[in-house]
Amino acid sequence: MKRALIVATVGGFISGFELSNAKILQKMGYEVHAAADFNLTPSEKEKMKLKEANLLCHQIDFLRNPFHVKNIRAYHQLKDVFSNYHFDIVHCHTPMGGVLARLCAVKYRKSGTKVIYTAHGFHFFKGAPIHNWLIYYPIEKILSRVTDILIVINKEDYILAKKRLHAKKVKYLPGIGVDMKQFCSGIIDVHKKRKELGLTDVDIVLLSVGELSKRKNHEVVIKAIRKLKNPHIRYLICGYGVMREKLEKMAEDLGVEEQIIFLGYRDDIAELCQSADLFVLPSTQEGLSMALMEAIACDLPVACSDIRGNRDLMTEYLFHPADVDHVMKILDKAIDDIQHNCYKVNYNSIRKKINLIHIQKLMRKLYEEELWQ
Repeated sequence: MKRALIVATVGGFISGFELSNAKILQKMGYEVHAAADFNLTPSEKEKMKLKEANLLCHQIDFLRNPFHVKNIRAYHQLKDVFSNYHFDIVHCHTPMGGVLARLCAVKYRKSGTKVIYTAHGFHFFKGAPIHNWLIYYPIEKILSRVTDILIVINKEDYILAKKRLHAKKVKYLPGIGVDMKQFCSGIIDVHKKRKELGLTDVDIVLLSVGELSKRKNHEVVIKAIRKLKNPHIRYLICGYGVMREKLEKMAEDLGVEEQIIFLGYRDDIAELCQSADLFVLPSTQEGLSMALMEAIACDLPVACSDIRGNRDLMTEYLFHPADVDHVMKILDKAIDDIQHNCYKVNYNSIRKKINLIHIQKLMRKLYEEELWQ
């Protein structure tokens, strides 16, 4: 029996992003296994998706911190999975999943196991802190030598990987794809959804989706809203994380707590995108943001940080993520253009590129053709 193993640090990553790849492999006749910390799968809905996907799941006690001694335990747990099954394909994701899976797979490559690593945004990139280059770049350079196919999801990483890393093959795919049937405009009652959220039709609704972390940089938008002094603005933030209390305190200190709405984890992102006026992505670091692609799929106007990955999709309404005044200026322009029907970004070509059906075809071709050359 042909077997494939998908590895990621947390179970929520597999349920949220990798079920499409699992389905492709199953249709190709593979028994598909998944290894992750499934204790960190965020909701019952996500857990149900994993169950319905018919995956053989292996609990691995990964920690995101690459230097934590407990990852030694995770390495041995994953090593046991490799010793109990022969995998024809190992497709790994996320930094710790990618490191430990490739280490475990080294000896099995000699017996035909093919190793794929999808880098969802290298930690080393133009403008990254020097310690990222000193720590993560050497690790990836070494592990690239035991990688059969390295998949990158933005153009900057592709150029870097081709020039500096040693994977047998480097492939560029524009993300994991968006289900255009789910994320399209005009399929919900926007007035009803806004009312459900406590919003009115005259509110100017800004939306951000992402973990409440320093890297996602929500604080710069909160500060910019204070400077805009527009009482009709409502900023919806979807996600959970360690920064929530700090962000709530910041909004209170700036006197905009009534304008900032923390929604926590949500499974109705498509409806929220269709109910918003402007999607805002202020991150300081992205590979290729799934949330940004979903907003584009909904034809929702976007203002985002001028960083790697975002520039692959957007060429206008870009702001410097560390400059509050610049963020304020771009938000003000975007809002004004929307209100005067002057927001003219054409998403048609982008939607074709990130369409889930298109990505699935590319991924199946990679599995079928590239691995066996």
